[in-house]
Amino acid sequence: MTRATEAKDDRLQIRLNAEAKIALQRAANYRHKTVSQFVLTTALIEAEKVIRENESVTLSAADWKVFYDALSNPPAPNAALRNAFAKYQKATG
Repeated sequence: MTRATEAKDDRLQIRLNAEAKIALQRAANYRHKTVSQFVLTTALIEAEKVIRENESVTLSAADWKVFYDALSNPPAPNAALRNAFAKYQKATG
């Protein structure tokens, strides 16, 4: 099903004062959208931005090199790591 034909079963209700409603109506008019379309579109754009900010990591070139080198050439396991792995194997059979 495409976005245009998706069933819209969920509802979001908000309370706002008259001044806020007028501002949203004016903005929606400038975008040639209904208030609902404007609020949903704008909220989704902001939601995607917040999700990106919290679920992605951006590294500088120097940090990327350190990270990549660590992945490409991992250090040999030390005694603590070998012991932890042995305990894990024993616990999981």
